[in-house]
Amino acid sequence: MVARVLLAQFVASALLAGVFWGTDGRISGYSALLGGLICVIPNAFLALRLAVPRREPGAQALVRAAYIGELGKLVLTVLMFGAVFITVRPLAAGPLFAGFIVAQLMTFTGFLVRDVNERDENTKHGD
Repeated sequence: MVARVLLAQFVASALLAGVFWGTDGRISGYSALLGGLICVIPNAFLALRLAVPRREPGAQALVRAAYIGELGKLVLTVLMFGAVFITVRPLAAGPLFAGFIVAQLMTFTGFLVRDVNERDENTKHGD
């Protein structure tokens, strides 16, 4: 599920970048793609933090990994936005944020699809 969401985030970002590139030009296209990557890369970091086996098994170790992963995700997001705003010239801020938002929305879409699939499974089994 996590890999699918990350892939969907990347694909949605790439498609949006293509739309911006085709309608508004190269700068808007790469700006939208960068915005998507600013979302996808930190999310992949969080996913890896949760997926990597820990020395200590149990719920407490998982919660600790989630907190560290979420903090790392936040720091990476801030650093990546800062790096893009400092180093990328020219940059189109609107498409950059659009790419970030579209990628973020794919996370919620993944949750919705999962919930619908679970409801369908429960209905089939008579739960």
